[in-house]
Amino acid sequence: MNLFRKYIGSLLFAGALLVCGAPAKSQLPAAAQPGARTVMDAHNCYPYFEWWYDRIDRALSTGTPLAIEQDLLWHTDAKTGRSWSVVSHGAPSTGNEPTLKQYFFERIRPFMEKAFREGNRGDWPIITLNLDLKSEGPQHLAEIWQTLSTYAGWLTTAEKTNDIQKVSPLDVKPLLVLTGESDAQKTAFYDQVPVGRRLLVFGAVKTNTKDWTAAPEALAPNPADNYHRWWNNSWKVVESAGQENAGEWTSAKEARLVALVRYAHRQNLWIRFYTLDGATRQELSAHGWFKTYDFGSREAASERWSAAIRAGADYIASDQYEDLAEAIRKSHAAHDPAGNQ
Repeated sequence: MNLFRKYIGSLLFAGALLVCGAPAKSQLPAAAQPGARTVMDAHNCYPYFEWWYDRIDRALSTGTPLAIEQDLLWHTDAKTGRSWSVVSHGAPSTGNEPTLKQYFFERIRPFMEKAFREGNRGDWPIITLNLDLKSEGPQHLAEIWQTLSTYAGWLTTAEKTNDIQKVSPLDVKPLLVLTGESDAQKTAFYDQVPVGRRLLVFGAVKTNTKDWTAAPEALAPNPADNYHRWWNNSWKVVESAGQENAGEWTSAKEARLVALVRYAHRQNLWIRFYTLDGATRQELSAHGWFKTYDFGSREAASERWSAAIRAGADYIASDQYEDLAEAIRKSHAAHDPAGNQ
């Protein structure tokens, strides 16, 4: 009888866990957990004046899952005084730049609708929107929040708790929105959200950039909380000389990379590294890529991509969308020839 009671008690306890909720991480679809997969992050995926309007098409052509970085600027028309948010790397802006709704949200609509039709939640989120805000005035942040609210049905969200350290589980949808580490963004996207309402965007933990070579614990001492759920890193935390002066890839550098990724995942954070390119000067000029992110050759960049994939980095940012996406696919195929997720 005592054994029977213990058995029934264990069943009731297990049932209570199912009703009340196990730890947030265990409830997530496999793909949404930190360390579950490596995703190509389409760096600077925006048009520049009349050039490079195809960047988002190039990114989406690589297939999902993927991340897309969108730079946003608050533009004011000098004649009318009207202001609005545009997709742009920074000033000067003309006002002819597309809005986030036009350039990003309506462009990914077919992907969102297809994801809901198929209902394969284990692959969600299929797209991560990485916001890089070039202006952070209250009006700009309020407009971004309004735009996100318009598409809230697509978004991965979490309930605002009465304590930021109380991490509520994610309600995972096909789109995840990440943003920066600034206090202004936290005020608009977290502090001003009433308790019990849904968080639509998640910030990055703050990074101490005084010493790129510092231990991971010194670079980012804080674990994930209800709002801060990822860690965004310059590649200088791995190779402090930067891409242009990186030199050879070594076992010591790989060990450093692995330590950073493992630390992030212990802190329950997704981790992103930016930006890993390897191109000729002619390619940089033709595509509008920055030489400060360039290792100097496709081979040098590929070596870093492979290392970051092996380490389990969640997001690898590059301007070479197609090449990096193919490297990730080949790596996954090598580890899982059957093609299972």
